[in-house]
Amino acid sequence: MGQTAEQSTGAGTYLDEQSQKALVDRLKRIEGHVRGIQRMVQNRDWADEILLQVAAVKGALNRFAATLLEDELSTCLACADDPLELEERTERLTRIMATMLKQS
Repeated sequence: MGQTAEQSTGAGTYLDEQSQKALVDRLKRIEGHVRGIQRMVQNRDWADEILLQVAAVKGALNRFAATLLEDELSTCLACADDPLELEERTERLTRIMATMLKQS
């Protein structure tokens, strides 16, 4: 289906180990935050307090997406010597960015 972390371009690896670990760690923090929101709902906390936490999670997911996009763009630029790969990656990025902007 898609490119895996083990695959690499001619110029560099998509999601090197350090980037991958940072993204996974960020997702784990977001996951914990979502569990906290679930507890707040179960405890019948005030809606304004819950919604504030929901906004924080949305912000964290946006930062996650921006970091992932930054890594992809860096890798994409590194493969600029392969016009076909560059074109394919650019098209994929353009499609996903359009989808993300529609949903925001």
